[in-house]
Amino acid sequence: MPPAEAGTGAAGSWDGGWYRPALRFPSPNFGPRPAGAAVDLVVVHSISLPPGVYGGDEVFALFGNTLDCDAHPYFDRLRGVEVSAHFYIRRDGALWQFVDCDARAWHAGRSAWRGRDNCNDDSVGVELEGLEGDRFEPAQYLTLAALCTGLLERYPVRHVAGHSDIAPGRKNDPGPGFDWPRFGALLPAGAFALPPPGG
Repeated sequence: MPPAEAGTGAAGSWDGGWYRPALRFPSPNFGPRPAGAAVDLVVVHSISLPPGVYGGDEVFALFGNTLDCDAHPYFDRLRGVEVSAHFYIRRDGALWQFVDCDARAWHAGRSAWRGRDNCNDDSVGVELEGLEGDRFEPAQYLTLAALCTGLLERYPVRHVAGHSDIAPGRKNDPGPGFDWPRFGALLPAGAFALPPPGG
């Protein structure tokens, strides 16, 4: 497990754009949001490195630009890739933060949702440790719902969508194993717009 960077310990859920309940592992892969960007979207992703292998530190290495691309054949396609998400939720529900939510993480790529392009500009990216088509753990749903509720304290977040929704045909995560009704039942009633059933 990588070392976590400590927060300030002050009262409240937020330390600027850092969410106090999350462990911190800052990534260098981020940039400024456009002036006036309203952070109103959460994008749900899934990731495991190598695919289907859980519990290792490779995701941290990828987001920290230290992944040994010679360690596994799959990693060769990740050479030179600079990517990040704001948050990562492990199988046991542990929550890690890589990028200040006031900044633009590099998670969505070419994308569009709620009538706007370039979802990196005004979204928060959350990676779930998992595989497209595989099921996610109850603890992950609970952590994700708590995070979305926490985001309401600081940002005008009103939409949650999967990477497959904002980049159809290009991305498939989090995949059919993600139970949107189960997740929606954990959220405050009426607080968020979720993708329509069946995409």
